[in-house]
Amino acid sequence: MNGIIALWKERGMTSHDCVFKLRKILKTKKIGHTGTLDPAVEGVLPICIGQATRIAEYLTDAGKTYEAIVSIGKSTTTEDAEGETVEADETYKKISRQQLLEVLESLTGRIEQTPPMFSAVKVNGKRLYEYARKGEVVERPTRTVTIYSMQLLDDSTVFEGEEITFRLRIACSKGTYIRTLAVQIGEKLGFPAHMLSLIRTASGTFTKENCVTIEQVENIMNEGNIQNIILPVEYALANYPFVEIDSSNDKQIINGQVLPIHAFLRESDKIVFSKQGKALAVYIAHPTKEGFMKPEKMFPNLI
Repeated sequence: MNGIIALWKERGMTSHDCVFKLRKILKTKKIGHTGTLDPAVEGVLPICIGQATRIAEYLTDAGKTYEAIVSIGKSTTTEDAEGETVEADETYKKISRQQLLEVLESLTGRIEQTPPMFSAVKVNGKRLYEYARKGEVVERPTRTVTIYSMQLLDDSTVFEGEEITFRLRIACSKGTYIRTLAVQIGEKLGFPAHMLSLIRTASGTFTKENCVTIEQVENIMNEGNIQNIILPVEYALANYPFVEIDSSNDKQIINGQVLPIHAFLRESDKIVFSKQGKALAVYIAHPTKEGFMKPEKMFPNLI
């Protein structure tokens, strides 16, 4: 059993819960998720099985797309609706569509974020949420993330009231905290804010249309049709150039040898060598030997 299941993680479950349940359903230990989703968040969570676990890091590193509801008027300890109120502004607010679009534009591109205290980022060997649960606040490292686009999904020309909410579609890089982004939007508007709700609609090449729930996986497994929902490794590698091996290089590729660099590696950071369309190896530019390439991942049992 090798490949990826595009799982739709439901609210109330941790990513680890999903892996634990699928291990039992699929009766396999070699399984892993590709990027933590908070329990309150639902959405696309690709699950790697068997040899596909070798590319889990690629899926974790891939860009993500979310739909979020941002609430202006209150900040919380967790930066989302789960936390306790830190600051509340109950004044009547009025924000024009143009004002909001300008703020979204200012936060598009490369931006700095400080991870929230209630997060899984490690500082001095402990996760931030461990400090937060004890009421401790520690210095957190700022990180640079990329917001590729932010689309306002509401049609209103004016947003007004004591509490203002609006929906956004956000495409971003790995490591982006959407709840922190909600707080940053509020800061730019001059009000406390938090993320009211969040759905991940895409992770790399995987979208909601690909997804199944844990209950559906269990039913399909019981019917004996599990291969119908396991997507091949090649699907997850679709963003990279594929090169079919031939008699001139098949033995070298199969043995994972260092080779002269392929022209595609001047345009992409990875290329996939395949045999009859099946991924055999992922090659990258050699880090120390200029003009050469080396294997980063091998899939000898997929052919």
